[in-house]
Amino acid sequence: MKIVIIGGGAGGLSTASNIRKHDKDAEITVITRDENIAYSPCAIPYVLCGEVDCFENIIMHQAEDYLERDIKVITRAEVFEVKADEKKIVYYLLNQKEDHKEMEYDYLVIATGGAPFIPPVEGSDLEGVFKIRTIQDGQDITRWAQKSKKAVVVGAGLIGLEIAYGLKKRGLDVTVTEMLPQIVPRSLDPDMALIVQKYLEKEGINLILGHPIEKIAGTTKVEGAVFGDQCIDVDMVVMATGVRPETKMATMAGCELGRWSISVNEKMQTTVPDIYAVGDCVEVYDAITGHNTQSLLGTTAVRQGKVAARNIVGKKAEFIPVLNSMVSKIGNLEFGAVGLTKVSAIQNGIEAISGKSRALTKARYYPGAKRIDIKMICNLQGVIIGCQIIAEERVAERVDTMSLAISQKLTCSKLANMEFSYAPPLSMVIDPIILAAEDACEKLSKLNNNHRK
Repeated sequence: MKIVIIGGGAGGLSTASNIRKHDKDAEITVITRDENIAYSPCAIPYVLCGEVDCFENIIMHQAEDYLERDIKVITRAEVFEVKADEKKIVYYLLNQKEDHKEMEYDYLVIATGGAPFIPPVEGSDLEGVFKIRTIQDGQDITRWAQKSKKAVVVGAGLIGLEIAYGLKKRGLDVTVTEMLPQIVPRSLDPDMALIVQKYLEKEGINLILGHPIEKIAGTTKVEGAVFGDQCIDVDMVVMATGVRPETKMATMAGCELGRWSISVNEKMQTTVPDIYAVGDCVEVYDAITGHNTQSLLGTTAVRQGKVAARNIVGKKAEFIPVLNSMVSKIGNLEFGAVGLTKVSAIQNGIEAISGKSRALTKARYYPGAKRIDIKMICNLQGVIIGCQIIAEERVAERVDTMSLAISQKLTCSKLANMEFSYAPPLSMVIDPIILAAEDACEKLSKLNNNHRK
């Protein structure tokens, strides 16, 4: 059995490794444009800010490591044609573009991921304007930052804020601009986003919200950035404006596209026989709304790779709809979310209430206790559909707890009566999650009483 995988990111390599886990004889080939494989793009900002020593440290494996498991990885190569009717792909090495090579497959896995989206802003082609996706991008930003004093980061999503903090730690004067009126709009409601915003401002990061960048000024290299009638002097601009799925290979193969990207079923199969797709280039179902969505997370790509691999080797597996749980750490502040925000619930036609708590991560008398803010979103039946958490410690484990609660369709009433562990150095006697659930229960009770009247 011959399997060809296009893409050497988390989804592609997860698929390859799991096929090998289940089938010792399959012939597996991974083809990728990148020179580096098996690294986490999410780690790039932490190299930039110095919390990880160097970019080499975030590369987990080399092509030679996969070869030891009889998985062939061809780096710096481009697939430019998929002949689905002949079950062949055509590719070339980037340094030998005229030398076209064909490869047959029994199963093809498209794991092409996404490409950075650069908005059509005047001056975006100047020297000193950077995208952020690969290790090479991170290295380019680092080198330019060494000779810069002021930077603008366009986009206040997770990567944008993490990059901004990294540049600030390197001594630059940093401004973040976001066309929407709040930061992290996909994961946080405005009131929770404001907590993170105030922390960033305290750390010396400037924020311009509700104004898109209109122009990057300069002759050959970046000299300024224009926002409405405001122009600020800068030496570099980082475009952290998201990614767009790379669907060219899928379209060439005749695969059906959905609203966002490649359409796949629960087995990660495309609409073309024997062609699978995983990672940022596919669309998935939202577990709460049931609508198609994107899940641009490494954890999602790895899970999809496992599902695709099992189905390719003849074992059954299904990819379940997503909750898009996320967590981030900027400086000393951690924040995370899972499920819907209250804003997105309303946008999807779901009437919702929110329960909130502001408490501590340890017993109030124990040294080092940190403030924690929790917002829990419930529908009018009390079923939990989302949660957001901000603190200086222990956020990830609580986000995971809420992911489990939401996936099991727990109500705030049931959660408020569940048993949680307690020790003064580790938690309050009543966990902040329970306090938020109790607040949601009280609001639902008042709402129901008002309806009866």
